Amino acid sequence: MRDDESERRDDFAGPLDLPDEHEAPDPQGDDGHDYSLTDDVLALIEDGKTYAEAELRFQKSRAGFIANRAKGAIAFGLGAFGVLHLALIAATVGLVIALVPIIGAWGATALVTVVLVIAGVILLRLLKSRIDDIRDAFDEEDPS
Repeated sequence: MRDDESERRDDFAGPLDLPDEHEAPDPQGDDGHDYSLTDDVLALIEDGKTYAEAELRFQKSRAGFIANRAKGAIAFGLGAFGVLHLALIAATVGLVIALVPIIGAWGATALVTVVLVIAGVILLRLLKSRIDDIRDAFDEEDPS
């Protein structure tokens, strides 16, 4: 270690992790005025506004991203629903064709139609019970 370095270090009474060129903070600003609590509060308010604006921009960007992804998800969902609907139609037609040799064309058509109507009625009753549960949850009256 050189002699001039040890002299500089002996003069410095600050924390050890600061560089040698570090100067103690000046209690006065660059313009020669003392900082006050009012200045700190105003700076804090300004920082809060900046943060709020940045947060608002971030949330708008996030909402735009989600809206874009939701459009794609809806398109894929509708496409999947359409394909599955066509598959069920094909299965229904195939079932009718498979039953024709056993019970005839009119019998196969009637049997498949009756089974599908029964399944539809069961699903509608389940739907109605779920809707009634939702309606009851929002009902203002006391059940007791």
